Amino acid sequence: MNDPAAAVSLDPYQPAAPPRTAAMIEAVGLSKYYGHFAAVRDVTFTVAKGEVVAFLGPNGAGKSTTMKLLTGYLAPSTGRARIAGHDMADDRLSGSARLGYLPENGPLYPDMTPLSLLRFFAEARGMSAPQTRTRIEYVVELCALQSVIRKPISKLSKGYRQRVGMAQALLHEPDVLILDEPTAGLDPNQIREVRATLRRLGKEKTILLSTHILQEVEATATRVLFIHEGRLVFDGAVADFAANAQNLDEQYARLTSRKPVAV
Repeated sequence: MNDPAAAVSLDPYQPAAPPRTAAMIEAVGLSKYYGHFAAVRDVTFTVAKGEVVAFLGPNGAGKSTTMKLLTGYLAPSTGRARIAGHDMADDRLSGSARLGYLPENGPLYPDMTPLSLLRFFAEARGMSAPQTRTRIEYVVELCALQSVIRKPISKLSKGYRQRVGMAQALLHEPDVLILDEPTAGLDPNQIREVRATLRRLGKEKTILLSTHILQEVEATATRVLFIHEGRLVFDGAVADFAANAQNLDEQYARLTSRKPVAV
């Protein structure tokens, strides 16, 4: 796919153009095929700096696949994904340095403690010792891990494991957060805490979060992306999402009752 904005100058006296930065998250014609099955089909959207965007859709709609394509975890069959202007196919390391990713049921090392896990990831990211100490103190407090910081992860509840995953995603102070079901397994009090955290983070970071909880959309997001059968079927403000329905639940039902699109 030719992209003039991504072209590199070949003139030795003319510096190459810097990465595009107007949008912090870009999906450009993203598709992912497994044989004849299309998990994602021609998905295009952008998320600007400071936006908190909810990514909605039923199970199997393509949310997690799209997020994996955006992070570079999966290679697209067609299309491009960019994080902070960095193409995740050609410059994944630079893009990943700006990105914090929390996958659904993210893998954690069960024999480690949260503290040892965070130290491990800090070392893997090349963080200095002073930066490591400062950032671990910050994310431990932010994610309320003080009481379990030295317990084996294998002994933690699902809710606490989710918090450890969130702390890991925030450790290197990324500009962009992609969070797949960040409140999965949390109790109501913990959900409120995570929502409050997301609202705080949204003032300075760009966040794309996948969720099945419609109340979470109203509580944290300013915009909705809705995917169904691998295609993006809605992109707009939260208020517009339910403009022609009584509530978010009704609009969700309407969008998921669409007839399948012929391939």
